[in-house]
Amino acid sequence: MQSIQTPIIPLIKELIKNNPGTIPLDQGVVSYSPPNTAIAAIQDFLAHPQEHKYQATIGIPKLLSGIQKKLRQDNQINIGDDNCIVVAAGSNMGFLNAILAITHAGDEIILNTPYYFNHEMAIGMINCHPVPVQTDDNYHPQIDELRKAITPKTKAIVTISPNNPTGVVYDASTLREINKICQETGIYHISDEAYEYFTYNQVKHTSPASFPHSTPHTISLFSLSKTYGFASWRIGYMVIPKKLLPPILKIQDTNLICPPVISQYAALGALSADDNYLSEHVSAIAKVRESILQKLQDLPATCTVVVPDGAFYCFLKVTSDLSDLDLVKRLIDTYKVAVIPGQAFGMNDGCYLRISYGSLTLENASLGIDRLVQGIKELTV
Repeated sequence: MQSIQTPIIPLIKELIKNNPGTIPLDQGVVSYSPPNTAIAAIQDFLAHPQEHKYQATIGIPKLLSGIQKKLRQDNQINIGDDNCIVVAAGSNMGFLNAILAITHAGDEIILNTPYYFNHEMAIGMINCHPVPVQTDDNYHPQIDELRKAITPKTKAIVTISPNNPTGVVYDASTLREINKICQETGIYHISDEAYEYFTYNQVKHTSPASFPHSTPHTISLFSLSKTYGFASWRIGYMVIPKKLLPPILKIQDTNLICPPVISQYAALGALSADDNYLSEHVSAIAKVRESILQKLQDLPATCTVVVPDGAFYCFLKVTSDLSDLDLVKRLIDTYKVAVIPGQAFGMNDGCYLRISYGSLTLENASLGIDRLVQGIKELTV
């Protein structure tokens, strides 16, 4: 455990706490609350006393049925004899379930860099090895480099699309090629799709598990935390090959016994929310995104911003003599704006910053980016 990186979010939150008035562009959360249908479903839960007891390890039947319908309609993923759904306490738990089920100690999991820090941390915690593979200048996977990284100890390639931390959306052809590599080499494709609904400018999200013949080697991870404002409710789910169900049942029963049933009821209610609930919130975030991208044009020419088509992040490359963590600390202390240093995402060669804007109003976003741009200009001269 001593070799695992210290979680960056609590560190940044402590710095924010010590600097009142800081605008948070750090943690990946949304500003809106769960839909009314989710709140109403909790009342249904309370009306059934038997639901306060342990329930099925993989999730309550009516939620599994609701998720199956959603997967068919929104992701073109069909649940049949060869795959199944497992509800978890968030997609982070789903990821940990998956890698515990498919690895021996010392095995390798390939991550596209920049990676999601909790993935890298989880791999290390189970005594396996993350293998970072650098993406291209636009943060898209490099297929040839992924092929080269595969060894006899490789058990999976992980993709995140829409991406955290870059906001990049991988096109279907790239995901199909990665999925094919996994099929050919006998490893798994772990697809993290927590931001599936957050895409802009008619860009479409693709689920690798929708590809023909992908079921035996594809593990898909989904979350309600962002989509329905459920961050603290801890509900997500995974779609797995049926052959992985026995080990995952052991893992989940040991760790969790069953997903929190009150949150499962809320999740079922959320899935029945009117389509306008999500479309209106994503449209509001899209306006914030446009405002931020406009203001980021005022950054010095030495800064690089790849325009993101998804999630609610921007990833900046900054030319600076400061380390990215030192720059983050100075931005909080002097300019009252908080972002995440790129080193948390495996970017150790250069100075990178992740901006998160999902929780901001237009007004706060404007003020926060103004502070960020001013700080970068004055601290990197």
